[in-house]
Amino acid sequence: MSDTVIRVENLGKKYIIGHQKQQPYNTLREVMTEGVKSLSHNLLKPFGKKLIGDPAYEEFWALKDVSFEIKQGDRVGIIGRNGAGKSTLLKILSRITEPTNGRISIKGRVASLLEVGTGFHPELTGRENIYLNGAILGMGKVEIKSKFDEIVAFAEVEKFLDTPVKHYSSGMYVRLAFGVAAHLEPEILVVDEVLAVGDTAFQKKCLGKMKDVGEQGRTVLFVSHNMSTIKQLCTNGLMLEKGEICSQGFIQDVIINYENLIFDGHNEVNSLGVLYNNDSINKNENFWIRKIEIIDENENLKQSIATWDYVKFRIHYVAKEEVKKGSGFFSVLNHENTRLILCSTMPDRTVPMQIKQGEHYFDCVFESWPLASGKYLLDVGLAIPMRETLCHMKEPIPFFTDVKDIYNSGMFPESSRYIVAVSYQISPEIDN
Repeated sequence: MSDTVIRVENLGKKYIIGHQKQQPYNTLREVMTEGVKSLSHNLLKPFGKKLIGDPAYEEFWALKDVSFEIKQGDRVGIIGRNGAGKSTLLKILSRITEPTNGRISIKGRVASLLEVGTGFHPELTGRENIYLNGAILGMGKVEIKSKFDEIVAFAEVEKFLDTPVKHYSSGMYVRLAFGVAAHLEPEILVVDEVLAVGDTAFQKKCLGKMKDVGEQGRTVLFVSHNMSTIKQLCTNGLMLEKGEICSQGFIQDVIINYENLIFDGHNEVNSLGVLYNNDSINKNENFWIRKIEIIDENENLKQSIATWDYVKFRIHYVAKEEVKKGSGFFSVLNHENTRLILCSTMPDRTVPMQIKQGEHYFDCVFESWPLASGKYLLDVGLAIPMRETLCHMKEPIPFFTDVKDIYNSGMFPESSRYIVAVSYQISPEIDN
């Protein structure tokens, strides 16, 4: 008897993307004219198929010819850059989205946690949603009741158990949703990066639970950008790029291939000192990052960064509207997507940054760059503190810190992550 629980063959998912010209205001006559045009357009293509060569529509394949097998008890990390097709794949495996072509065979019950509130009815209480989710998984009332106390204890929502979940915070939603998904004993547990909503302690608890699920012979599919977490949890990996599988096998090998993909072609900072440049006008967003430069102490563009260098990161942004109490943020991650540095233009939350209309910039200045040589990722953006992120990079920008003999010892301090300049005081000689 085969121990394969998921078999995917030649899977594809196509979307039709509509392109519309941005029109801030239309007269009644223009609206009526467009309505007539739309009616005639639909009569020409009654079954929703786009006209050949119609510039208003574009085919986009989120997944193309994807094939793989997953065995019982495998803990599989699904990785890839934003837009690679990871979430689309999980939605198809969870029977939320229909594939365009291909075949999927799944053996066993599947519990999915793909976004906050997945499978919850907002008007029902936490208690009622536990029983509802169990019924969706095909469990009887007695079976659900035997797990009930364990779920509630894990989720830490005892006080709000009889409150409609529409009043829950995002963290409470995730805690209860994960508790239900993990404890009602599905054969296959599917989890997207939604766990990032919870606090650090709860994330550790979830990882421990997913390890337990795998060790009990059940299967886990886990999507995350945090390679450190993937390494802790997963035994196997599957990497997607532009809707296709480009690497699969042991998780360590897949992660190495992922890191090579990210840093390929970024071995040096641009010769002009520009880490990122986006000259295209983004008509669909109100805020976006246009350019990132690195600048030296003489206000010249800097061609490379080394430990203890003076470096100024200049972040150019475009805003279509004004925000009086905003902030700019600057974040550095290592190649495993673990955040090493987080800076904000409003550290004490008392002097907000005014985001003005048009193109402007803010600087993040390091008198002494503290990171050792190696590969890093940069994420910057704009936010309204404690409320929302206005924009940030769709993909972190790869860059390098160069090797430097900072102690003039002939040795390069590469084994450390941070290299901080400190002063020392030595006690004087004491006469006996």
